[in-house]
Amino acid sequence: MTLGAGRIGRRGLLAAGTALGGGALLPARAVAAESGTDLVTVTPGDPRYPDLVRGWNQRYVGRPEAVHVVRSAAQVAAVVRQAVRQGKRLTVRSGGHCWEDFVLSPDVQVVVDMSAMRDVDFDPAMNAFVVEPGAQLLDVYERLYRTWGVIVPAGMCFQVGAGGHVSGGGWGLLCRRLGLVVDHLYAVEVVVVAADGTVRTVVATREENDPHRELWWAHTGGGGGNFGIVTRYWFRTPGARGTDPARLLPAPPPEVLVSAVSWDWADLDERSFARLVRNYGDWHVKHAAPDDPATAVCSMLSLNHVSNGAVGLITQVDTSVPGAARLHDAFLAAVSEGVTAARGPVRTRMGELTALPELATPRRLPWLQAARYLGTANPTTNDPTQKSDFKSAYMKANFPERQLRALYRHLHREDAANPTASVMLSSFAGRVSSVAQDATASAHRDALFKLAWMIWWNDPAEEENCVRWLREFYADMYADTGGVPVPNDVTDGCYVNYPDADLSDPRYNTSGVPWHDLYYKGNYPRLRRIKKAYDPRNFFHHRQSVRLPD
Repeated sequence: MTLGAGRIGRRGLLAAGTALGGGALLPARAVAAESGTDLVTVTPGDPRYPDLVRGWNQRYVGRPEAVHVVRSAAQVAAVVRQAVRQGKRLTVRSGGHCWEDFVLSPDVQVVVDMSAMRDVDFDPAMNAFVVEPGAQLLDVYERLYRTWGVIVPAGMCFQVGAGGHVSGGGWGLLCRRLGLVVDHLYAVEVVVVAADGTVRTVVATREENDPHRELWWAHTGGGGGNFGIVTRYWFRTPGARGTDPARLLPAPPPEVLVSAVSWDWADLDERSFARLVRNYGDWHVKHAAPDDPATAVCSMLSLNHVSNGAVGLITQVDTSVPGAARLHDAFLAAVSEGVTAARGPVRTRMGELTALPELATPRRLPWLQAARYLGTANPTTNDPTQKSDFKSAYMKANFPERQLRALYRHLHREDAANPTASVMLSSFAGRVSSVAQDATASAHRDALFKLAWMIWWNDPAEEENCVRWLREFYADMYADTGGVPVPNDVTDGCYVNYPDADLSDPRYNTSGVPWHDLYYKGNYPRLRRIKKAYDPRNFFHHRQSVRLPD
């Protein structure tokens, strides 16, 4: 296993498996002396501090002793080593989009900020594309596509950092055609801590003879903050041959067809609402196969609270597939069948997305323009006042009638008249389901679509009511299975990149199925063994991190 010599020399990275030693002080000068470069350290007296101790969800603001803005694996290792020696609680942040307080909880003393590690390049020595964890997804797309005409099928929101997104499995609008982002992950570089406190930097690949292959596997959906700090990812599609970079990852469609339509709540009675949601589920049941031409279609159905005024559907179709326009029209017709309310433009916010009235008529757009357009049409990304809460579920079948009634009932509750409150249904299956459940740590390969509950508020006085609505809605939705979507014939657990601390609270999860089985299903025991091998001290942990074996 070798690394690109040019990149190591330029970035000062350590070779795989190199042990790091020396130093006993946490101050930046001591860390910088060990890493051989200047390290940016921000402490409470620094004017930058308020910006660096909060992420996207303003509900959580940290109080660490220091935030280290690192620029190399060597700096990461030096910071980790000092924290180990001093017994400091350390967490890591890439894009700052964690939905819970796993990075910025009150007990965290040291934060490793990866935002300055944003390189996206081709590494000839690895014959793979290298992406640093601080790179935001839109930057990844811009660099890969403009330079080589390729892409990784990652998420939609432009600000999400690669670090946490990839390690949790990754979902995006190309998943039905190209699979998950981790299905193209070739290697990962991770700073880990041994039982004796020694810090080393390990490169793990998917090669069968790689002694660190299990560490690679853990980062194909095992979640962030569990095994170490990722300092680089490498991507190459399995089966890709040759050394031409343009042939080592998939190309996105040159153009996509994008539309956004809505149904006014004033025109939707309970029967029509149930028919709309049932139609959406039925379509995904019928078109789940990896080789179905309708894998070209990916969509998001936003079931907004009645105070929003409408329910909306955003659809994207890969136009490189023959008959793309017919696929689009057939999908909208299938979802609308038997719904008496007329379709109209999207004039209100849809979950995270803003109003999109200009897409009432389907638009054919170059892929990169569409990715930028939808990825930045998000009013939550730049609002420094918004707090939020979320929940998730995977569906393996269509909704039972009782769940349809629960959806309608809670979206009409008068005590929760918040127009941002919604449940977003998102397409899954297709190429995602062509990968075995244990081939990666992402276990939900049989799911047809997924759900995300969302609610935002600005006034702190609104938090109790917003969180209560979300909890009561979720508990009612899954009342038959202990308040959570346990893996069975209908539901299939939860998405680890949409973390929910309530899943590990016996007040809200009475199913007898632990939180880790909702996230990881049968892959959890293997993740625990990997945890013991690479983080035996449990140095990297949070409220729902992978636990060491008993």
